Amino acid sequence: MIITKNINKSYGELSVLKDVSLEINRGEIVSIVGASGAGKTTLLQIMGTLSRPDSGTIEIAGQRVDKLNDATLSHFRNQNIGFVFQFHHLLPEFNALENVCIPGYIAKRDRSEVTARAKELLELLDMQDRMYHKPSEMSGGEQQRIAIARALINSPSVILADEPSGNLDSKNREDLHKLFLTLRDTLGQTIVIVTHDTLLAEKTDRQIVMKDGIIL
Repeated sequence: MIITKNINKSYGELSVLKDVSLEINRGEIVSIVGASGAGKTTLLQIMGTLSRPDSGTIEIAGQRVDKLNDATLSHFRNQNIGFVFQFHHLLPEFNALENVCIPGYIAKRDRSEVTARAKELLELLDMQDRMYHKPSEMSGGEQQRIAIARALINSPSVILADEPSGNLDSKNREDLHKLFLTLRDTLGQTIVIVTHDTLLAEKTDRQIVMKDGIIL
């Protein structure tokens, strides 16, 4: 699903990624772990096409993305990559259903089709009873489920999650761990997770350990 070859990234004099090569298989849940400053989030941002490498190549779902222009890359990202962050970035003025639908509307899909799919996802994530609630009316765990449904709305090739359990209590963290497994088993979803949560990392199919910009 994802192939990176010899990825390098620097910010000024600071070399953050050093010849990073890896492969993520379709339908695999992979965690990227390591101390702060190891380069985990930078690698995730490059795999998510939010940042470009200084050198090296990236292939996602069979498409070389490192050479795409900004407009084509934006369209590819909307269609193929779902993001889940530590902070959910839900729009406070919209309810859960509307928040989930937004990437589908951006993709200019049929609105009734998008709404129907959003309702299916909310039911899958056991959030059908919160469909018309705004983020301020939901717990942190509920908001995270809405964010995951939003990430899934365009049936992306891969879900990229950056510290998804960072703001959750132990009960909601455990529920999130189970949810990722459910998404893999029911949807065949490929998921890459940057995390300091050792319990979450241990439940993934594979752990990639980074230190000082390289994969150990």
